[in-house]
Amino acid sequence: MEFQIRQGKKEDLKRVLELIKELAEYEKGLDQVSNTLEAMERDGFGQSPVFGFFVAQSQERLVGLALYYYRYSTWKGKRLYLEDIIVTKTCRRQGIGQLLFEKVMEKAREESCTGMMWQVLDWNEPAINFYKKYGTHFDSEWLNCHIDFH
Repeated sequence: MEFQIRQGKKEDLKRVLELIKELAEYEKGLDQVSNTLEAMERDGFGQSPVFGFFVAQSQERLVGLALYYYRYSTWKGKRLYLEDIIVTKTCRRQGIGQLLFEKVMEKAREESCTGMMWQVLDWNEPAINFYKKYGTHFDSEWLNCHIDFH
């Protein structure tokens, strides 16, 4: 399969949301997805974009996504946060995730980030093993916290 990695565009968002829902289903959390196409258009392409993304495209179809944003660490400075890498099930194990991950790392370096951060579910062994290849530090001290506003 031939594919290319490129910066995401507004017209990609419909398929991007489908990929997000595919990941949510894999992680047994589809019922928790409340994001909408309208919100993604506003938040990614509005006056003050808060995220960016790369896509993997095969012919005319998007088969992968890496969505990122920036955060600021009081200890480390500007960091790039990789929210998700998603490769559609039928296209996994073809190097697409690796190319997306490396494209995000390249972006972080271009933007003078001091590093990159992300999360991985503790049961997702294929992803954990993938990240280990990059010398990833897995932090067992911190608990993830969040508050949802509806």
